[in-house]
Amino acid sequence: MRPWKLASETVALNHLSRGRLTISVGLGAIDNGFEAFGEVLDRKTRAELLDEGLDILTGLWRGQPFTYQGKHYHIKESSFYPPPPPLKQPRIPIWVVGAWPRMRSMRRALRYDGLIPATIDSNGTVRNATPDEVHRMKKFIEANRPREGSYDIVVEGRSLPDDPSKAAELVRPWYKAGATWWMATSWGSMDKPELMEVFRKRIQHGPPFQNEHS
Repeated sequence: MRPWKLASETVALNHLSRGRLTISVGLGAIDNGFEAFGEVLDRKTRAELLDEGLDILTGLWRGQPFTYQGKHYHIKESSFYPPPPPLKQPRIPIWVVGAWPRMRSMRRALRYDGLIPATIDSNGTVRNATPDEVHRMKKFIEANRPREGSYDIVVEGRSLPDDPSKAAELVRPWYKAGATWWMATSWGSMDKPELMEVFRKRIQHGPPFQNEHS
């Protein structure tokens, strides 16, 4: 990530979307061949880069003059024309992948506007969180979040559009666990036209679950 480039691109999208942009960040899927391009694979280093990158991103959103001295990034004061401030204040919302029960990862997510939950097992394997784990993360957020205001918990999954009751049954446990967003995903299907059509139908049918106050 080049934070200064991302700062300009996100503000442009923020204005084009009339303030509706939300961005999500994480350490990245390091098993996707990035090593061939010279990318850093060490998780600790990638975490450091993410923390500094977020500092720079949010700092540039606040405008110039801006300087930064970190372990990996060093930015001198610049007279380069800054991007306009985001339409949504105090910043464009940021959802951060948080790996439970790694406290450094979870506390990073607490500093921003939403959590995309994951779990790291005792052997270091990263996997999707369960509804029970999401509930525990929600309790952690409520006990430790340093500032007031809304906070999102975003779970990922795939619900087929042809059976609304089955889709609602799939999503309901996540809602009860504390999730505020269901993000329809199917990683690896972007080059498969038949699966893209499923996503089009999913959008046309609307959310798979409405708050039933249950």
